[in-house]
Amino acid sequence: MSDFNTDFPNEQEDSLRPIGRSTMDVSAYAQKFDQILAECGKVIVGQREMLELMLVCIMADGHMLLEGVPGIAKTLSARVLARTIETDFARIQFTPDLMPADIIGTSIYNLKTAEFSFQKGPIFSNVVLIDEINRAPAKTQSALFEVMEEKQISFDGSTYDMAFPFVIIATQNPVEQEGTYRLPEGQLDRFLMKLHMGYPSEKDELGILQRYKNQQGRLDIGIVSAQLNPNMIREIQAVLAKIFVEDQMLQYITQITIATRNHSKVYLGASPRASIAILKTSKVVALMAGRDFIIPDDIQYVAPHVLNHRLIMTPDADMEGISPFAVIKEIIEVVEVPR
Repeated sequence: MSDFNTDFPNEQEDSLRPIGRSTMDVSAYAQKFDQILAECGKVIVGQREMLELMLVCIMADGHMLLEGVPGIAKTLSARVLARTIETDFARIQFTPDLMPADIIGTSIYNLKTAEFSFQKGPIFSNVVLIDEINRAPAKTQSALFEVMEEKQISFDGSTYDMAFPFVIIATQNPVEQEGTYRLPEGQLDRFLMKLHMGYPSEKDELGILQRYKNQQGRLDIGIVSAQLNPNMIREIQAVLAKIFVEDQMLQYITQITIATRNHSKVYLGASPRASIAILKTSKVVALMAGRDFIIPDDIQYVAPHVLNHRLIMTPDADMEGISPFAVIKEIIEVVEVPR
């Protein structure tokens, strides 16, 4: 039985619906997403778009990377969003001396049985917050390659599967800051989205101060209640599989991705994994809007966040200060939009 009430009428704009396409009532799911964001709003001031994109990643069964300067609530946002899901949560603080075994686990000798047994590490959870992921060197980063892509750990000849759902929310400081390492390109490509968090607006910063003016001690995030459980996430993902995608939308995604490979300012463009990521996240955005089909606006909304960390710019572009976002914006403006 469904965990969602889908008996009430659909309020979608019929003018956007593909001709001849039957209606699937998805308004209850859109309502649930609004409830989740409202729960996060009990603690987080502003940052709605960022929280929405983080939720998109979770529903699309992907990992996310949050980048921004210290003190703008990257870690807090991840913790608050994780509380809206009724699953296990773990946090790993990355440091320069962290070893792979500190993440995935290690073998422990049992004196009673005279045998070694595998002791699972903190990565064995449902929602894993990796704080300051780029403060650990490449050797430690390599421990995440398999688990991020295959959702399993191979150790000493045995394979250990991760429980559902499995999502990594990683935060990092800008690479220009002292004590940071650039993440390997292969690892960056395993993140569904890279979200850049900036400073709050004047209005939002004032709201933060008003919320904290009578606050003593630690901020209580216990006021955030769980809105989802694993069964509900499975149900949502089953609905996402039925979201209608016209062939011209697939062609539009393909043209955007290929354009990144042929751009004069891009040394290495996006891979087919990026195309799949745009498709998956576009479906979630459509569902959030109460639609059972995707439109070009959905693709244009997610494309910058899916592509920005996958593009390697040419040395000339770096010297000119041209960012991946500028290139992606140009591509979206140039590629013909389906009608």
